[in-house]
Amino acid sequence: MSITIGSKFAFHLNQRTDALLQFEVAALPEQHVVDSETQIGGGIEFTKVPAQDDIGERLWLRATGRIEVNYRAKVETDRMLAPLDQLDALPLKDLPGEAVQYLFDSRYCRADAYQTLVESEFAGTQGGTRIAAIRDWIANSFEYSPGASDVGTDASDSFIARRGICRDYAHVLILLARASAIPARYVACYAPGVTPQDFHAIAEVFLADPEIQGGGTWQLVDATGMADLSKAAKIGIGRDAADVSFLTTFGPMQFLSSSVHVTED
Repeated sequence: MSITIGSKFAFHLNQRTDALLQFEVAALPEQHVVDSETQIGGGIEFTKVPAQDDIGERLWLRATGRIEVNYRAKVETDRMLAPLDQLDALPLKDLPGEAVQYLFDSRYCRADAYQTLVESEFAGTQGGTRIAAIRDWIANSFEYSPGASDVGTDASDSFIARRGICRDYAHVLILLARASAIPARYVACYAPGVTPQDFHAIAEVFLADPEIQGGGTWQLVDATGMADLSKAAKIGIGRDAADVSFLTTFGPMQFLSSSVHVTED
């Protein structure tokens, strides 16, 4: 199946400032970028560098004034999704190094204080069954509320408020998964069917691979329930939103506008 993506955003830098961007679809075995084009207004030069865990790329630029970014892509996805409740947790001693880092607390997801809570709230579950229970609990307990959070809102704030946007839903799922000793990371993606259309945030958890004894597999989870995960196109991953922001500036910045359109072909 294939999807067509169009995204653009604009921001203004009052002085010459470094900016780090990540908005292009990552080239991965389960998603093939058939065609893509990136335009940055004004002929601004940029440099590409590998992103977190070599999934996707980031763009460095140094500029001043108004910067407008336009991106389009056609992506074919071929992603196999296993039923979460059929996947076991891996013993921690068997986790590969790439997954261990996603057990630790991060800027927006400080999970240590929630270990007792998850054992009480989700007693009798483990592995993928625990993740499915967490996903369903968030979906039933939270209100999707644009404007209810900002860049300073962390997973604990969202857990208490019981509302937020996709970013907040993903953070809470990551928080509770890590508190359950299951590696979890943040995924920025494009996905059809998301309302309102925007850069979408989901989570990814590391569980036992049912086809490889002793092996593990990353599985996508969307607590908002909006994205068809078989059609989602990953942009990048990180410990939380701070690692995979589509725009990070190292100096003052005024954000002007953004729009995202994702359609199935």
